[in-house]
Amino acid sequence: MVDLPGTHEVPPPAQETLISRIRLTRLIVFLVAHSFVAVAQSHDPHEAQPERPTVATHAGTLAAGWLEIEAGAEFDRFKDNSHDILVPINLKIGLGSQTQLSVFPSGVKTPEGRAMEFGDLALGVKWRIADDLPILGRFALLPCIKLPTGSTSTGAGTGTFDETLLLISSNDLNGVALDVNIGYTRRSGDGSVAPREATLWTVSFGGPGIGELGWVAEVFGLPGTSGPAGDPPTVAILFGPTLTVRSWLVVDLGLIEPLVGPQPYAVYCGATWNIGRIYP
Repeated sequence: MVDLPGTHEVPPPAQETLISRIRLTRLIVFLVAHSFVAVAQSHDPHEAQPERPTVATHAGTLAAGWLEIEAGAEFDRFKDNSHDILVPINLKIGLGSQTQLSVFPSGVKTPEGRAMEFGDLALGVKWRIADDLPILGRFALLPCIKLPTGSTSTGAGTGTFDETLLLISSNDLNGVALDVNIGYTRRSGDGSVAPREATLWTVSFGGPGIGELGWVAEVFGLPGTSGPAGDPPTVAILFGPTLTVRSWLVVDLGLIEPLVGPQPYAVYCGATWNIGRIYP
């Protein structure tokens, strides 16, 4: 028997989750639908705009019709000496004058898994609301949804449908970039694999060094979560050099050092490549 819409009663908690999913999906669809109005950009559209390697993202968006790919690898070592490997990817497409589509596929190799496998898939639309607000500077919203495409048996995925809203503030402090993010995530499920709710904060800095060398440094935190899969609060720092090989290609390398909580020690490397215009 097939349940048609409206033919069965939805329990209140499930109904709240369904409503929030519909609202977030409508917001993303609205941003996509209202983004195809291109205007002149204040920067070279072929110049790479790395969001990696920091946890934080900046409030900038790609020029309409341009494609940029970010990819890297992170090698984690936990306190019990187990290891995993993460391969985060961010496919970014400029939709309009102030919006950017981001698609986040990933690869994961966990201690339980025997080989690299696909993790959960996420997508979002960054909406650059303003470029010069008092205190906030350049300000953007990034609503995202995550799909349960990764395996829960090997730990490559959480098996949950996630809804995240990220608030992004970016400022230029005499040539040093300051990016501040605050995020909130709500998940489906019973909380046995991943907490039903989680929050995130990040403060990231980056600037020029010598020649084409630059640097990034960040402190980020994950406040404690509740439920069967809850974790204590986490605070960590990230730092390392960057190298601008070409204006459209930037590579990075660095370390993640835990300060508080279960965050593993990590080494990362990666690159941001602005491929160019893919549609007029």
